[in-house]
This record gives sequence, structure tokens and C-alpha cells, in this order.
Amino acid sequence: MFTLSAFADEISPDPEVQIEVLKSSHVQTIEFRSILSTNVLALTDLQIQEFKSLLDQHGFGLSAIGSPVGKVGIETPFEPHLEKFRRAIELCKIFGTPNIRIFSYYPPAGSPEHGFDWSPWRDEVMRRMKFKADIAEKEGVMLLHENEHRIYGDSPERLADLFATVQSPNLRAAYDPANFVFCGYDVWQGWEASKEYVTHLHIKDWKSGEKHGSMAGQGDGMMGKIITAAVQRNYDGFATLEPHLLGGGPTGGHTGPILFPQAIQAFRDVLAATGGHERMA
Repeated sequence: MFTLSAFADEISPDPEVQIEVLKSSHVQTIEFRSILSTNVLALTDLQIQEFKSLLDQHGFGLSAIGSPVGKVGIETPFEPHLEKFRRAIELCKIFGTPNIRIFSYYPPAGSPEHGFDWSPWRDEVMRRMKFKADIAEKEGVMLLHENEHRIYGDSPERLADLFATVQSPNLRAAYDPANFVFCGYDVWQGWEASKEYVTHLHIKDWKSGEKHGSMAGQGDGMMGKIITAAVQRNYDGFATLEPHLLGGGPTGGHTGPILFPQAIQAFRDVLAATGGHERMA
């Protein structure tokens, strides 16, 4: 069963526009990455309270805190970044979601764009990820690792290494097929490496070599095959729309209020073709 959600900041920075567009498409859940062009972890307490009131007013919930935790160079000091992680946990309790989207660190500043040797830094990646997973177990939150471009866990092999090494019930996978395409990895190998841990899906498709995303099922992300495999595994979780149809980068993407409903429908078409079922609000 698939519960649709959305990185609503791809619609507009304005949270009221986000909600209006999603309600028109019968989606009542948001993956909270930013509002007002400000990252979720940088918002003031007052802004958080106002957004929570807006969500409550319209009957919306959160699929996850779409945090940037782990989206820094592995050589940067750990403690300041850990404070951001603790803020994400605090927001989980405010919004009533157990889920935090995280990453497994970029190479050190100045590293080559391609072919970086992670071996000198592998143990430090694992130490930091294990430390956060231990906190997550104590706090009752779930860490959802996204296979983002250039982080340690962007390849199927390193992704498998990450889960096998940390071995925490509170570290799971947010599987993003488009990121494997963009990085030049085999999408199916990425699924095979992470399928035992996938409790969250990011619905973003991509054509190799393009600068922006594609409608679900129209790129090289094997969307139909992946969703069919998820259905066969009795997947029961969120499918979060992150289309990037007008562009994207390290801090987010842009799709706009016109194309976003079309992206939602494209994924619903994939669900219908693969035998998947949507849990309606």
C-alpha cells in the first residue's frame, strides 16, 4: 500500500500554495524540507508553530522531516552537525512523525568530482552513522538514508556496506531511482542492494544525461519495474513525489504548481499499471 506524499517546496516556497495544490490532487502528506525558501532546520520556533497550525487546519500530516543531516563534507567537525540532527528529532516530536531523511556525507572539500577513493574515510562515515543510529534507537525515530549524488552511499556497493555495517533497525533506506541514474549506477543493482531496508520511496525519474527530471515511468529509472518489485514485497509506506521537472540541485528541486499535479498523476498511472494500491487520506 502506497501513501502519497510530496516535497511540497518543489511547488512553491509559499506553504499555503503548497497545500492548495496538493489538496487539489488529493494528497494530504508533505515531506517537510523547506518553506519560505528556508530549510526546515533553519526555521524559527515561531515559523514552525505557524506551519504546524496550517497543516492541522487543513488535515495534513508529514511523511518525514526532509532534513539535510549528513549532507556535509566528512572532514567537517561532527558536533555542530549533530546539533542539527538533534533539532530534527525535536521537530519529529512536534509534527508527530518518526521519520528523518538523512545522508552519508560528501567527500572532503576540493575532492575530484568523479572517482573519489572513500577508503581512508569509510570508518569515519560508519562511526558517525552508527552514532546517529544509536541516538535514533533511544529517541524512537527512524533514519531514512537517501542515495544522494556524491555521498558515501550513492553507489549500490557502498550502500550495501553502509546497512551491513551499521546494522540498526532504526536506519532504513529512502530509495531514489533517479539518483542512481544521475550518478551513472545501475538502478536495479541499487534496488537489490537496498530492498531489504526500503521503507520509503522517492518518486523521481530521470533520463541519463538530462539536467532535470522526467515524469514517473518516462525516464531511465525503471520506475515500473521498481514499483512492481515493491508491490511483490508487500510494500507499505510512503511514496514521496520529488519530480525535479524544472531542475534540481543539492538543496532541492523545482517543478512548479502546474507540473506538480501532472507528476502526481503520472505516478498514479504507474501504480495502476503495476498493481499497486494507494492509501487515500
